[in-house]
Amino acid sequence: MDLVLPNIVDARFQTPGPQPTGSSTHKPRILLLYGSLRERSYSHLLTLEADRILQRLGAETRIFHPHDLPIVDSVPPDHPQVLALRDASLWSEGQVWCSPERHGAITAVFKNQIDWLPLEQQGVRPTQGRTLAVMQVSGGSQSFNAVNQLRILGRWMRMITIPNQSSIPKAYDEFDAAGRMRPSPLYDRVVDVMEELVKFTLLTRDHTEHFTSRYSERKAAGG
Repeated sequence: MDLVLPNIVDARFQTPGPQPTGSSTHKPRILLLYGSLRERSYSHLLTLEADRILQRLGAETRIFHPHDLPIVDSVPPDHPQVLALRDASLWSEGQVWCSPERHGAITAVFKNQIDWLPLEQQGVRPTQGRTLAVMQVSGGSQSFNAVNQLRILGRWMRMITIPNQSSIPKAYDEFDAAGRMRPSPLYDRVVDVMEELVKFTLLTRDHTEHFTSRYSERKAAGG
């Protein structure tokens, strides 16, 4: 018996949007976000470690520092820090999100950054189609609550979240006095995650328009 799809078998359904062309040669552009304002922030230290690894892997990186970012909706969206965050997201081809786990969840500092990123900004999507790696640090035993929540956020922001992830338990034991992560299987996992992120970014960045073209949106636009 033939499957019938009423009312959608038209040109918009049959033609899934722009086809990928060309191959970029510039370094993959990765934005890194972290979720704590503490002077010795382990999510910041882990983000710095990831940044070093990404640069060794050939990526161009930017770290957004959330210290002067206002609470969402407390100021107009043309606030300089809000614009800086949105511009950095538009610049990026992939992102790294790293949050502490606090009370079994991501921190308000981290969520505030995502809440400032709209799904669409003047017809351009700051996150859609970009790759994403998620990491967390914990003060106690190993947990995955924060990375699981970050995955939900990534899906909501229409990002391509890579399979691998990093969770650092008892983070205070994993960094030396200079803020460098000590050699360990946990460090090796961070390298694995960054390597996978770069690979996925290289594979997908020239195909973003193809992946994010949706029938419903083409239909609404009349195209």
